[in-house]
Amino acid sequence: MGFINRWFKRLTVSNSYRIVAVGGGTGISTLLRGLKLYTSDLTAVVTVTDTGGSSGRIRREWGVLPPGDLRNCLLALADDEDVLSSVLNYRFSKGELKGHSLGNLVILAMTDIWGDFSVAIKEISKVLAIKGRVLPSALTNVDIQAQMKDGRIITGEAEITAANGSIEELRILPSDVSPPKEVIRSLRKADMIVLGPGSLYTSVIPNLLVGGISDAIKGSKAWKVYVSNIMTQPGETIGFSVSDHLKELIRYGGSGIVDSVVVNTERVSKDVLQRYMDDGAAQVEVDWDSLNDMGIEVVAADLVKVEDGIVRHDPYKLALLLIKRLRKFKGR
Repeated sequence: MGFINRWFKRLTVSNSYRIVAVGGGTGISTLLRGLKLYTSDLTAVVTVTDTGGSSGRIRREWGVLPPGDLRNCLLALADDEDVLSSVLNYRFSKGELKGHSLGNLVILAMTDIWGDFSVAIKEISKVLAIKGRVLPSALTNVDIQAQMKDGRIITGEAEITAANGSIEELRILPSDVSPPKEVIRSLRKADMIVLGPGSLYTSVIPNLLVGGISDAIKGSKAWKVYVSNIMTQPGETIGFSVSDHLKELIRYGGSGIVDSVVVNTERVSKDVLQRYMDDGAAQVEVDWDSLNDMGIEVVAADLVKVEDGIVRHDPYKLALLLIKRLRKFKGR
């Protein structure tokens, strides 16, 4: 029944919207999973700063871009996601391949065959018959470096999160990295640009620090929207409200980086919330007065989906909400 409902919604919404999602981690793949039902012109711009797990190992040993976040986006956009995910997300449990996912190794192999990471992503996109395209936000290895409020300087995405501190300043190394031309073209032509959801400092903001991306977003005539996280994140945003997230986004992206913010209004159940509180996290507060003072439109809805005790956005509720609001923006 759910499939029929999603199919019907897809038929009733124009598929001509040009949508660009900017982010990384599981947040952007969750968003793509819903949006692919509504448009055939969908572009994911994905951060390439991962230093942990299988992606980090491949990056260090082979000198290629970390494939994990791009793999998740490719699978989210695949025509037959369920079958492909079970295979390409398979993670080896022993031997020299322990910890590696099969999908990461496939991308590595195709990069080695074609001699070009971006070509490898395009070729695997054809194999998976994805609905849209996936682009790295940079074509060279990039690190993020954080100046912590306690004075420490931490380099590396995984290392920053593990440092369990408060971030004073974030930068990328090298600082003069440029995005692929396709990224800038997609942003300029977009009808809607979505930032987030995802880790604020390690998934969303790093893309804005790549030369040209923030300016392309601000210069676009698209509806620019930030999807606020539902929960705060240890090592990044403990104690942050929705307006705190927005202020940091504007601090790094500049005034005009977003027109609106999507917030969740559904309360997380006490038992699930307690598990987050045990790690120092909490539900992100929607501080209405501060948001009104900022002059940014707030789009609110119940968007929570809990899987295996993990709080995420419901991809189909989120996508439908965004498309309905986009139709108003476009006057359709």
